[in-house]
Amino acid sequence: MSEDRAWIVEAAKAEGFDLCGVVRAQQFPELERFGEWLERGYAGEMAYLKDPRRREPALVMENLRSVIVCALNYNTAHPYSTQAEGSKSLQSDEPRGWISRYAWGDDYHEVLWSKLDALVLRMRERFAEPFAARAYADTGPLAERILAKHAGLGWLGKNTLLLNKSLGSWLFLGVILTSLDLTPSVGAFEVPPPDLCGKCRRCLDACPTDALVEPYVLNAQRCISYLTIELRGSIPSEFREAMGWQVYGCDICQDVCPFNRRAPVGEGERFQPRAFPVTSAQPGMADAQKESLLMPRLEWLAGMSEDEFRAAFRHSAMKRTKWAGLVRNACIALGSSRVAPGSAAFERIVKLLEQLAESDRPTIAESAHWALSRIQGTE
Repeated sequence: MSEDRAWIVEAAKAEGFDLCGVVRAQQFPELERFGEWLERGYAGEMAYLKDPRRREPALVMENLRSVIVCALNYNTAHPYSTQAEGSKSLQSDEPRGWISRYAWGDDYHEVLWSKLDALVLRMRERFAEPFAARAYADTGPLAERILAKHAGLGWLGKNTLLLNKSLGSWLFLGVILTSLDLTPSVGAFEVPPPDLCGKCRRCLDACPTDALVEPYVLNAQRCISYLTIELRGSIPSEFREAMGWQVYGCDICQDVCPFNRRAPVGEGERFQPRAFPVTSAQPGMADAQKESLLMPRLEWLAGMSEDEFRAAFRHSAMKRTKWAGLVRNACIALGSSRVAPGSAAFERIVKLLEQLAESDRPTIAESAHWALSRIQGTE
């Protein structure tokens, strides 16, 4: 069946995937240690991670034999957050925020599903025998990173993400579970790619909230991605200033990784930053402008209504944070901005935050109060 595996790899590349490998549906050492990670409370409110199937892939689907793991490069030519922050994030005239680059364009779940489903159709043409197949794109009870490692796609870096020597870590992962008995990419005479992190600890040292409590161990409760996306309540005060301009996710541990220094740009136009129709100029603003998810104006995000949120983020991964979460995050970022007192932007932002402070959503009201106290110097 090694010929079949080679065919699958080529078929995956024909569908636009950058990497593909095959792994047996079995337990791996990393999965055995997952229980300890949960016991430390590092999963926070993400109760879905406690699903026992995550530790035993064979439980996910009946007669599961093989897992096909595919990776798609989503990197773009735009600067990393660590490169852009100094000049754009905290300027006094128009405070801006940062959205994790994976969420700039179309919803990656939908992009991966279409490619994975197309690959399954190719497989049904290739294999005469009946077989079961199920595609997941970051939606099933699976640890895709671990499966990817043992399928030969890379190693797990100290920031806990999959790293590939040539492509870096800007990779979406999707899997196909199948009852086909396929030859693994890493067999008796091959081992997974070696860990090339060495003594480097740039990701650990760069994390603003010290979420990487030790190499290869992430405390999600401290992670900005968790705080801005998964957490539904108020953001703990100890992390607010450290969050800086982050309003959805965080790229810092990837931005500083040496393997991303020369990471190639992907070919997917669907992952470029979304731009939105020209908006009407607000009082005090010189011109109308087009909004963008690349360094978006915090005032735009914080002032968004629920209907505007739903319209803007249809078919976007940013739906996950929900409207109240995004407004909460924008308020926190405004509180950390250096908007100049007395400027037109300052007056508009104060007025907006005062309105949000009266919200019937406690997380929004409390975050707006905090932001007001920060920019008005009353904290």
